[in-house]
Amino acid sequence: MRIGELAAAVGVTTRTVRHYHHLGLLPEPERRANGYRDYTLRHAVVLARIRRLTELGLGLAEVRDVLADDAGKDLVEVLTELDEDLARQEAAIRDRRARLRALLGTEGGLTVEGPVSPELASLFREMADLSDSPMAARDREMLALIETAAPPEQREQLMGLLTGFMKVPGGVERALAAYALLDELADAGPDDPRVDEAARALAECLPAGLLPEGASFDRDDSFLRAMYADFPPAQAEAVRRTLRIIMEERTA
Repeated sequence: MRIGELAAAVGVTTRTVRHYHHLGLLPEPERRANGYRDYTLRHAVVLARIRRLTELGLGLAEVRDVLADDAGKDLVEVLTELDEDLARQEAAIRDRRARLRALLGTEGGLTVEGPVSPELASLFREMADLSDSPMAARDREMLALIETAAPPEQREQLMGLLTGFMKVPGGVERALAAYALLDELADAGPDDPRVDEAARALAECLPAGLLPEGASFDRDDSFLRAMYADFPPAQAEAVRRTLRIIMEERTA
């Protein structure tokens, strides 16, 4: 058989056959006097087996291992591992679909900052009165970032603290006042006298226990530099002073 006839018989392309030759999966046939490859039925049998194995999901390196064992002793082991891997993928897909159903439901997490968890989406809905504040929008983005990066137990604690604060009488009003002060600093300099007032108002809005014990926010690490750089100068200074106020109150 010529290469085209072999490929057509097994249902692959001639390019695939050449690729398998290159990888050493399919033995090279003898060549005729005119230089053309002369394929036998044995080549068709091996090529068909390669096709069946790859259609099961085996990688070419795994196919090579199976073909190398003439007795086929490793095939059961390889296929068992493949079945286990597919089961893991199936479970992961079920989990992703469950999360998508939650996002698409009425209590889902489809928000401007989303997708986020249903818990954070619920908190954002409670913050609806703050939707006109640019600073509040930045905070929602930061909360979405923290939720993505933080360990599960920290996310649960964060959501509990913030949700509890929003339900405290006057909590929303205090947050509105703090964000209004911060928004007014958008075009101000870091030495503006209103910075201190905004910092103290923001510090009063942060629930006790929101910041981890032992944290040092005076340290100018890369995350803090990136966070401060995202704010105009006066707002960044207000956030710095807010964190400093909280740390001073802890050590008082």
